[in-house]
Amino acid sequence: MKKVYNKLVRDKINQVIEGNNQRAEFRYLKEEEYLQELHKKLYEEVNEFVEDDDKEELADVLEVLYSIAKTKNIDMDEVERIRIAKREKRGGFEDKLYLETVEDLKGEENE
Repeated sequence: MKKVYNKLVRDKINQVIEGNNQRAEFRYLKEEEYLQELHKKLYEEVNEFVEDDDKEELADVLEVLYSIAKTKNIDMDEVERIRIAKREKRGGFEDKLYLETVEDLKGEENE
């Protein structure tokens, strides 16, 4: 029985499939389609992490992010420097702050 996947998979999955005495059909993606599939894969992996809360799934999210960065010629060291700068300026998420409302008080001064 043939199962249809139609999704981006890791580079060595063919070896895993052959090791299970199975045969798979693959095709190579063009650059634009590859980036689209990476974006789909990112959503897939994030959703799996949210559902399972497992570090393996979080590692998959990072792998996809690194692939997207490489495809777009983004230096991940630079991304890390930006992350740290934003954290220093605006903080992280450790305080668990949940913003509910903001009221503009400028208009009340004229009333």
